[in-house]
Amino acid sequence: MADNAASILILDDDPDVACAAQLLLRRLHGKVATLNDPAGLAAVLAAGVPDVVLLDLNFTPGRIDGAQGLALLDQLRAQARPPAVIALTAYADVPLAVEALKRGASDFITKPWDNARLVAAVANALARRAGAAPSSANTALMGESAPMRDVKAMVAGVGPTEANVMILGENGVGKELVARAIHAASRRAGATFLAIDMGALPESTFESELFGHRRGAFTDAKADRAGRFQAARGGSLFLDEIGNMALAGQAKLLTVLERREVTPLGADRAEAIDVRIVSATNLDETRLFDPAVFRPDLLFRLNTIVIRVPPLRERRDDIPALLGHYLALYERQYGRPARMLADGALDRLHRFDWPGNVRALRHACERAVILGSELQYGFADFGLADSHRTGAAVFAAPAPKPAALELFQLGVLERDTIAAALEQAKGNISHAAKMLGVSRAALYRKLGKHGI
Repeated sequence: MADNAASILILDDDPDVACAAQLLLRRLHGKVATLNDPAGLAAVLAAGVPDVVLLDLNFTPGRIDGAQGLALLDQLRAQARPPAVIALTAYADVPLAVEALKRGASDFITKPWDNARLVAAVANALARRAGAAPSSANTALMGESAPMRDVKAMVAGVGPTEANVMILGENGVGKELVARAIHAASRRAGATFLAIDMGALPESTFESELFGHRRGAFTDAKADRAGRFQAARGGSLFLDEIGNMALAGQAKLLTVLERREVTPLGADRAEAIDVRIVSATNLDETRLFDPAVFRPDLLFRLNTIVIRVPPLRERRDDIPALLGHYLALYERQYGRPARMLADGALDRLHRFDWPGNVRALRHACERAVILGSELQYGFADFGLADSHRTGAAVFAAPAPKPAALELFQLGVLERDTIAAALEQAKGNISHAAKMLGVSRAALYRKLGKHGI
């Protein structure tokens, strides 16, 4: 649900970057504005100081020293009730980050950002400005079934320690939510939680992305850039889909974990790291213990504690609460009236095997809210074939639509296709655009059109 009391300003000279951040944040917060020219900042502040400002640190092409952004940061911090400021830059220079934090920035985000990282940074900035503790709402683990109570007990026990944790479970069960809950329960809760899809890292940029690089280390290295291990300093690093890593990458990761230091590409000396490692995979344990798939020595480094997240079919008692939560969420998001489930619909949803787990349930609830036209939600509104006996992930064909509604249906199909591409691309706009066969700019326009 949007926090309608919060106002956010995105100050970045790249319209595409500003639009991407706006589309991400406006679903969660009431008022998200963009400004591409810093000359207009005084007028914006005269009309009202926002709660949070996402501030680019470089506005002139070719400049990477951050001087312009730091001057704007000083201007923002000089307000009577200054906004929380999150510094944005494409050049993750550690001294610049330290300087921004010294001048009052609440956080420092590297472009291109991780969506979950940016959302968490904004939530924490709002909480700190309001004088509250950083929000942990996004780490809530829903469900009071016996299997979920066991998971919560494991999280509560391991959270305050520094032990490495490996989370096992099928796609869609909520492994990242468990990782976030571990971070929230740790002594590192006030620091960064940074998630990385290890299977999606190209082999050619693996070391640069994780360990950073120095200017001139390779052709496109125009400035020093911190890697994910440095960016998460003092916090938690979530290595998602670690089972999809190539063996060569596993060897490099093992070396870093053993030595507790990284050497950026092009650097002469190693840098100590201070992160807690939480990892996750959907591999079954037979494959995980196969040396041809995963190095045993790396596995033993990562699985000090193992948390197995149960699939939804093994915690059916949680299904009614999850349905109620997500239906209410999308009713608010799309401005639709609250509706009850029709007789028999809950029973069929409860018996359904949910091969895609909580993620599939969430998407089915969104579909029902958008397309359901009766006074109550029927099973057919969720777009599921009643295939609980086979466990197959089958979606029911939509009912025929009158000719007058064809254009509406095409719009819905386009929106669903875009949403599916973003889900598969883990929110990466460039990857989603490539999958859809459109340009980044065209995808941004479609995101705005459909309110995604």
